[in-house]
Amino acid sequence: MGWSLARQLLLLQLAGIVVLVGVGSGLAWLEAARAIDDQARNEVVAVARTVADAPSVLAAVGGPYPTAALQPFAERVRLDTSVDFITIMNLDGVRYTHPDPAAIGGRFLGNTAAAIRGQVLTETYTGTLGPSMRAVVPVVDQAGRVVALVAVGIKISALSAELAERLLPLFSAALAVLAVGGVGSWLISGRLRRETRGLAPAELSSVFASYEATLHAVREGLVLVAPDGRITLCNDGARDLLGLDANPEGGHVSALDVPAALAEAMCDVAPRIDEIHVTDTRVLVLNTARVRAGQRDQGNVDQGNVVTLRDHTDLQLLTGELNTTRGLAEALRSQAHEAANRLHTVVSLVELGRPAEAIEFATAELAVAQELTDRVVGAVSEPVLAALLLGKAAEAHERGVELDLTEDTALGDLDVHGVEPRALITILGNLVDNAIDAAIEGAGEHDGRPTVLVTAKVQAGELVLRVADTGRGIPDTARNEVFQRGWSTKSQEGPVGHGLGLALVGQAVRRYRGRIDLVNSGGAVFTVRLPLLREAVR
Repeated sequence: MGWSLARQLLLLQLAGIVVLVGVGSGLAWLEAARAIDDQARNEVVAVARTVADAPSVLAAVGGPYPTAALQPFAERVRLDTSVDFITIMNLDGVRYTHPDPAAIGGRFLGNTAAAIRGQVLTETYTGTLGPSMRAVVPVVDQAGRVVALVAVGIKISALSAELAERLLPLFSAALAVLAVGGVGSWLISGRLRRETRGLAPAELSSVFASYEATLHAVREGLVLVAPDGRITLCNDGARDLLGLDANPEGGHVSALDVPAALAEAMCDVAPRIDEIHVTDTRVLVLNTARVRAGQRDQGNVDQGNVVTLRDHTDLQLLTGELNTTRGLAEALRSQAHEAANRLHTVVSLVELGRPAEAIEFATAELAVAQELTDRVVGAVSEPVLAALLLGKAAEAHERGVELDLTEDTALGDLDVHGVEPRALITILGNLVDNAIDAAIEGAGEHDGRPTVLVTAKVQAGELVLRVADTGRGIPDTARNEVFQRGWSTKSQEGPVGHGLGLALVGQAVRRYRGRIDLVNSGGAVFTVRLPLLREAVR
């Protein structure tokens, strides 16, 4: 296993700090050395010019004994200015003065040609006192002639000592910066090691790739929503369930093409548990949880919502089919019970010696029972719709509601490749269920028996399903909400509750690019029009 990311970062930071401190110190050393050289050069030039311009020096070099007058003067100036030597010489380089009296009369070691020409010369040269920074300037008489030379120098060793004095604080500061940087890097490395659990970069990359693959492989939808409503993660399952073509990451939840109630739930601070939401194509179960994270010394920081989505569409459709089958089974059970009662009545009449009345009673009951079945089978040859209508008719009869077909109901052999049987069960089953409930609730407000009228026919290339009841109708204020999930005239019960049936109807109609109309005419009248494929109608 390679080094952890924290250790690699620590070493990288330490290397960077060492390089920066080293380069900075080197540049500072070069700058200090240059400054000392410039200062020394300016100092020796200034002292040399001052000595050369002194009238006593001009007078002495023209006298018979220059050394006697110039040596004390040069030594006094040398001590006052802290230079290492002041040498006054003639144009041939013979010394009149020197810090070492034994060197007086000897020749000056160094270049003098530029000074003889009247220029100021500065150079580093090794003389009798060792390497030195020196300046040689001319002594000019009143006629402008160069009559002597003055050399002033400072030993390199003295300059090095001064440079060392300057570098001591510099290197002390560099070591302090290095120590502070090292401690800071160590603390940052420790924090990073705790956050990354000591994993190496390759391991972190592998973990991230695994998480990324897992998030996008699961069928359930996962959406991370920041506190400001921005989407920070949306896996493939969520994009499929929400019907999104583009990746919404970075955008706001309100920009999604989803119902407003679903968008609001995704951003809500309060947790949502197994909440049902209906989109144009799916029934979704939503769960949300608030995420808070942070260090012990920082407190929890709000990270937003984790939203999970599960597809409830197939389950809801299967539940509708199961309810329809169960209703049909209950109707058959009820009819079997009634048939048994009628049979006992017929048997009893025969035993009483009244066969004619027994035959009349049996024939009348058979006609009543067979009438609706014959009408449904005769008018609707589509087996799914026929079975559904027969089951709902039996259920309505049990609840005291008359379910009947209108005279214009005529549905031939409909090829359900245009409309799936599940969609027919969802649309017509929920509409009839709601109509039966509405007819029962409004029974006291209308004369006669509660009634539900159903129309099913093909008209102008469309499958037309119409359900009318004798209930109270839909309030005008609720027209825009009736097909939204949660709208209902009944109380909410169970984990799903009421208010889902009409939402599923609206969803199925939108899926087949149909339309649904609602009017009040003695009760609610729902008319669904689904476009059929041309080859779907025979």
